Amino acid sequence: MKGVLLILVILALAAVLIAVAQRSGQARKKTQLEDARAEAQRWYERLGGQVMNLVSEEPAARQALSDASERYNAAGGQLQQANTVRQYELARESALEGLAYVRAARTAMGIDPGPELPQLAGARGTGQITQEREVTVQGQHYRAGPQPGAATPYYYPGGHVQGRPVPAGWYSTPVWKTALGAGAGVLGGMLIFDALLSPGFGDMGFDGGDWGGDDLGGGDLTAGGGDWGGGDWGGGDFGGGDFGGDF
Repeated sequence: MKGVLLILVILALAAVLIAVAQRSGQARKKTQLEDARAEAQRWYERLGGQVMNLVSEEPAARQALSDASERYNAAGGQLQQANTVRQYELARESALEGLAYVRAARTAMGIDPGPELPQLAGARGTGQITQEREVTVQGQHYRAGPQPGAATPYYYPGGHVQGRPVPAGWYSTPVWKTALGAGAGVLGGMLIFDALLSPGFGDMGFDGGDWGGDDLGGGDLTAGGGDWGGGDWGGGDFGGGDFGGDF
C-alpha cells in the first residue's frame, strides 16, 4: 500500500512539474511575441513620422521617399497579419528598410541623415559601392555610385538579386527589380550585374570579406570560397531588412 502511495505521489509531482514547465514555456513564448510586436511597431511608427514629415522635389530624394513610403505601407500590412515572432521580425525588417531609404533621401536633400544604422540582414556581405561605375550592356548605359545625382537617382540599401550580391549605393535604374528597370530580360539582367558589379570595374567595400574563389566565370561571384547565395527578404511571408538606431 505504501508503495502504491509513493508511486502516486511521484506521479503527482511529475504532473505538477510538467504543468509548471508548460506554463513557463507558454509565458516565455508570449513574452517573446509581445516583445517582437512592440519592436516592429516602434520602428513602423518611427518610419511613419519620417515619411509624413519629409518632402522634397529633388529627384533622388523624391524617389527614395517614395520607396520609403512603399515600405511603410508594406510594414503596416504585415503588422496587421502577423501572429508569430518571425512574422513580426520580418515586419520590423520592412520598416527598417524604409528607414534606410529615408536616410538616403535626407542625404540627397543635403541634410543630416542621422546616425549610422546597423546593416540590413539581407544585405550582409554585399558591401557598398565606393566609386563611380559606368558600363554599356546591350546598347544601354548603366551607372552606379556612392552618392546621389541626376544620373543615379535610385538608391538601393543592398541585397541579393538572382543569387548575386548587389551592394548598397545609387543607381541609374533599379536593376534589382524583377523587370530590371528598362524591361531587360533575364539574360540582359545577368549581363548588367556581371558588368556593373564585377570587382574588375572598381573598388567596393564588403563587410563579408574580400571577393574570393578561383572562378568568376559567367559573372558568378564567390566569397570566401563559397557561393553568394540567398535571396531577397521578399520570399516567404514578408520582406524587409535589418536596421537599428535613432533619427
